[in-house]
Amino acid sequence: MHYINRYQRSKLMKIMIVVKRVFAFFGIVALVFLPLHDAFADGEGRIRKVVIDAGHGGRDPGALGKNSREKDIALSIALKTGGYIEKYLPDVEVIYTRKSDRFVELHKRAQIANEAQADLFISIHCNANNSSQPYGTETYVMGLHKSQANLEVAQKENAAILKEEDYQAEYEGFDPESPEAYIIFSLFQNAFLDQSLEFASLVQNQFKERVGLRDRGVMQAGFLVLYRITMPGVLVETGYLTNSKDEKYLMSEKGQVYIASAIYRAFKAYKKEMEKDLPDLIIPENTQLAESGKDLKDRNEKSSAKQEIEDDRDADQQVLFKVQFATSAELIKDYATKFIGLEQLGYYDHNGLIKYTSGSFSSFQEANKYKNKVRRKGYKDAFVIAMQKDRRISLAEARKMHP
Repeated sequence: MHYINRYQRSKLMKIMIVVKRVFAFFGIVALVFLPLHDAFADGEGRIRKVVIDAGHGGRDPGALGKNSREKDIALSIALKTGGYIEKYLPDVEVIYTRKSDRFVELHKRAQIANEAQADLFISIHCNANNSSQPYGTETYVMGLHKSQANLEVAQKENAAILKEEDYQAEYEGFDPESPEAYIIFSLFQNAFLDQSLEFASLVQNQFKERVGLRDRGVMQAGFLVLYRITMPGVLVETGYLTNSKDEKYLMSEKGQVYIASAIYRAFKAYKKEMEKDLPDLIIPENTQLAESGKDLKDRNEKSSAKQEIEDDRDADQQVLFKVQFATSAELIKDYATKFIGLEQLGYYDHNGLIKYTSGSFSSFQEANKYKNKVRRKGYKDAFVIAMQKDRRISLAEARKMHP
């Protein structure tokens, strides 16, 4: 028979007390929100509402770099991400947990999402480490950490509750700094784990393939803000403020635009996948964002069955003029940082070759003007092309549609 000593017995008792108190609290939360799972499942499956959560804020600065604060960068990227969704996916209502530098408790962030009956929750953050060496992006889903590093990330983000008033009562004694407290997450079965993992993978793929950032992978850890939501959700760590290269990129307008664009594209791909077996929605041309939370189905039934309106606000459906400036046999992994000085970088596959573009304009004249700027940077053979639905079309055809 194996006997435990007094120290082991004391530690075990402390763990059991933490588990009982935290499990009691989260058990109540689960009972309160359990009916909502069924309510969401009874819907027609469309992605209509997304919550964009800018981490930290107000008296909680989050991670600190040499010249930056996490709360500022997270807010800027969050607003840009939401802005792209509002502009290009008008059938989606974007809900923000904060749109300014203010403190919002973790439990209230989840409450905002739950009360809105959102379909997806995206929490945007920046990472930090005691070492300046780590760099790159990570996207987390709710679950039990499998490494000390993952635990430390969760502890850092969960420490935001220490800024809350009466947090011990609100979280039933949960101590974000205690490794033992995270045992509770091993008892949690995320009903939306598959969807969360799918979206997280899409985000990381966009970071890697479209932006050229280092992909540190999709991971699991116990984040309080994800624990309380009743829909698929992820926490995105967009880079390390403690790494000088990452910090510089995250502080730049270019870096924030690229990261926000990547998250938007991941969301669009996720939405498309979730709705692939559903009938197409016809969205009236004059649909305003203020109406996006209404029942689009009812409004569409009132529209003429013969009406087929193309959503020219969707970046992938409208004709865009870009400047092609380089070609390679294989994708250059770090192309986003290699072609310094060029804006809105992209690429497409044509006849087995990767062709790189810069800029994105709604008119040929604007693109042609920008072409001269690209040539002055050394790309003497740069020329204007037209793209529609990620497919290159002739300039003649494009200019007929956009004279």
